[in-house]
Amino acid sequence: MNPYLEIIRPGNAIMAIIAVILMGFVGHDFGIALILGMLATFLALGGGNAINDVFDVKIDSINKPTRPIPSGRIKLKTGKIYSLGLMAVAVIVGGIISLIVNHFGPVLIVIGACILEYFYARDLKSTVLIGNISVGLLTGLCFLFGGVIIGCKNGNIQIIKISLILAFFAMLMTTAREIVKDIEDIEGDKKEGAKTFPIVYDKKVSAYLTASLIIIDTILCPLLYSYHIFSLSYLIIVAIAMILFFYSAYSILKDQRRENCTKISKFLKIGMIIAFIAFALGSLI
Repeated sequence: MNPYLEIIRPGNAIMAIIAVILMGFVGHDFGIALILGMLATFLALGGGNAINDVFDVKIDSINKPTRPIPSGRIKLKTGKIYSLGLMAVAVIVGGIISLIVNHFGPVLIVIGACILEYFYARDLKSTVLIGNISVGLLTGLCFLFGGVIIGCKNGNIQIIKISLILAFFAMLMTTAREIVKDIEDIEGDKKEGAKTFPIVYDKKVSAYLTASLIIIDTILCPLLYSYHIFSLSYLIIVAIAMILFFYSAYSILKDQRRENCTKISKFLKIGMIIAFIAFALGSLI
């Protein structure tokens, strides 16, 4: 893969775009503003992933030496310019969206997300829990971004409220997954001197926190049906995700080894994708 494409982690960026698309299904609106919202999301998240690699070059040389910067395929200075350029273009696109919907909300969200991404990569990633919550918040902002675009365009406050609920769901599950990834990377993080939650409070305590977040979020899933936000089809599909989530919670409590954490991280990601599909179909059928 081209290193400039690899460094933005297009798979993760596409996941973020899916969150925006889902709000299109919920709001039954796929106009130009939402399409531009997908582009702004891709650029902002891509820039955030790239700046993360810029600041993580030392630790990635231990944990992920094949990434573009530690492997030497992209120079450090070039990576920084590239990442900031992507974020700048994302803000411009956000400004265009705000002009279309006649509200400052979309561009403010893009600016806020880019600022958070930068400081997360520079300072927050190695802090106890704050870094994990920051990533969760960024994931949740994708839902809020789509909801604000459609809500401001159509004057529909209900869509914005729904996007806040989905943002909270995504934030909790993503935070849990980030803690799992910290457990997975604990050896490299120790060598770098990072103070992640697993390093400060050990793996077992981290596992209990992770499982608690997963279980709370999973238990909340049926409420989206109970409060008539989504139809019965949502409940049927999300049940599959709930099984994966409950299994992941059980598995992390039982085994915190690196190999198992890698597997759990994948299970949580798959479960979130299934939940996203449930959101979409639950708003249509």
